Amino acid sequence: MNQSVSYRSGRSKRDSAKRSSAPTFVELFTPKIVTVFREGYGLGDLRSDIVAGLTVAIVALPLSMAIAIASGTTPDRGLYTAIVGGFLVSLFGGSRFQIGGPAGAFIVLVAATVDRHGIDGLILATLMSGLFLVAAGFLRLGTYIKFIPYPVTIGFTAGIAVIIFASQVKDLFGITLAGKEPGELIPKIETLAGAIGTTNLSAVAVSVMTIAIIVGLRKWRPNWPGMLIAVAVGALAVWVFGLPVETIGTRFGGIPESLPAPAVPMWSLEKIHAVFPDALAFTLLGAIESLLSAVVADGMSGRRHRSNCELVGQGIANIGSALFGGICVTGTIARTATNVRSGARGPIAGMLHSAFLLLFVLIAAPLASFIPLATLAAVLAVVAWNMAAKHEFATLVRSSWGDAAVLLATFLLTIFRDLTQGIVVGFALGSILFIHRMAQIAEIEKHVPLAVEDESDLREDRTRYDTSMARDTDVTVYRITGAFFFGAASTIGAVLDGLLTDRKALIIDFTEVPFLDSTAANVIGRAAAKAHKRKMRVYLTGTSPGVRRELFKQGARPPFVEYDTDIERAYAKFKGRAALAAATS
Repeated sequence: MNQSVSYRSGRSKRDSAKRSSAPTFVELFTPKIVTVFREGYGLGDLRSDIVAGLTVAIVALPLSMAIAIASGTTPDRGLYTAIVGGFLVSLFGGSRFQIGGPAGAFIVLVAATVDRHGIDGLILATLMSGLFLVAAGFLRLGTYIKFIPYPVTIGFTAGIAVIIFASQVKDLFGITLAGKEPGELIPKIETLAGAIGTTNLSAVAVSVMTIAIIVGLRKWRPNWPGMLIAVAVGALAVWVFGLPVETIGTRFGGIPESLPAPAVPMWSLEKIHAVFPDALAFTLLGAIESLLSAVVADGMSGRRHRSNCELVGQGIANIGSALFGGICVTGTIARTATNVRSGARGPIAGMLHSAFLLLFVLIAAPLASFIPLATLAAVLAVVAWNMAAKHEFATLVRSSWGDAAVLLATFLLTIFRDLTQGIVVGFALGSILFIHRMAQIAEIEKHVPLAVEDESDLREDRTRYDTSMARDTDVTVYRITGAFFFGAASTIGAVLDGLLTDRKALIIDFTEVPFLDSTAANVIGRAAAKAHKRKMRVYLTGTSPGVRRELFKQGARPPFVEYDTDIERAYAKFKGRAALAAATS
């Protein structure tokens, strides 16, 4: 089964009853790689992890260099970040599938830090951020970072996407500037518009070709590594036809053919004080991005990460990246999702992804000199388009005035001020909105903690992870955990719309849902009606009588849906019908 992102807003009573005692400190901070080996790790698991690691490395290779260049550093620093940071994230993290490396979300912050403090200041801020993340993990603050409101997440993600795209316009069009490109959005646009006459048509052609290859392969050959193929074709075209465009070689002189020796960055009390705000910004965004990525992996796989252990792993990875001259490390959603879909068994896949990238540096580094910057800019333009969360943005704007206000405040502040202000103000507004909404339903469900605590991997009820379940292309499973009310309705509605694809069945699990209101039930009813039109079966499992009653009122009833006790029974029922239909045919 292919599980999608789960929604979790609190622990249910049943979940609390599972644990006879609180997990110990050692259990909470034991890396997931230890859990995987405890469950048993064989040759077949290693083969799966090799395939997944190679697949992710192919995706990470062009992205790591493109993100580093867009951040105002050299492409080799992006590779060092993915190699060292990615390895340490998988080795020490609390998520089974997390892939660490440089992330597009950091481009704005990293570029601003380089502009203010230089490369040495960036590396020092990265090291300090790593220490802060380790401290946050041991102080168990990871649980509460999950409280970032959804409109805030969409707002700053969309804002970052706009800024990333704007930062790539110069290389996309091969524009030549007389001076330095401004960092602020409005001055940047004015400067680029003034220099539009210097556009390099060869660079434009390379950019258009790159985007066309990526988009085309995603549509017709989705399993092919579109970004890597596009980069290779772009480099080949520039070399064969001698196109007059900038390449990694002409601007940076290529990339080194080995890792640098580890070294502590230059520091002083004055320097620490100067980069302290940047280090805090790295910490905040790194924690949010990492845990969001881990939650995505949880939903796809049906497992659960330990947020505080993950923060410690991310901190160690940032420290290691800084020592080797890399930039900020965080969990990367696209690469992590690719890891799960490729059949990864555990953290070994992430470590192998770093090893494959290291092999590229050791063996094929000279080839990177031929990669045109227009191609890498086109790759990031596609990344920005995917990051923009356009459907979710539109859904939130239409959902309610409160969500729209939080979303737009975060989005506009991110674009026109800075990311930190956007997150802080958006979080404050979101908190006020959350308090207002919870006041209306406070009496419905008592005894539900505000945050989902981390759990031990030694619980007796844990089951071994089955990678075959993640590969079933016929069924999608979606788990909802906690009170499902109107504040989450637009979020889950947008996700369910995305799940109504060409798959044959959708299983929505309500086992951990203590209650839902009419708005939430209406979301399920509308999704079921859409699925019915597409001849897609929908199973609702684990519903209590009260939840089932509300769902019936809003149209979630036969023949649009079927009810069952748990996911396994619903899955078996669907597979039995599929087998019978195949035999009859």
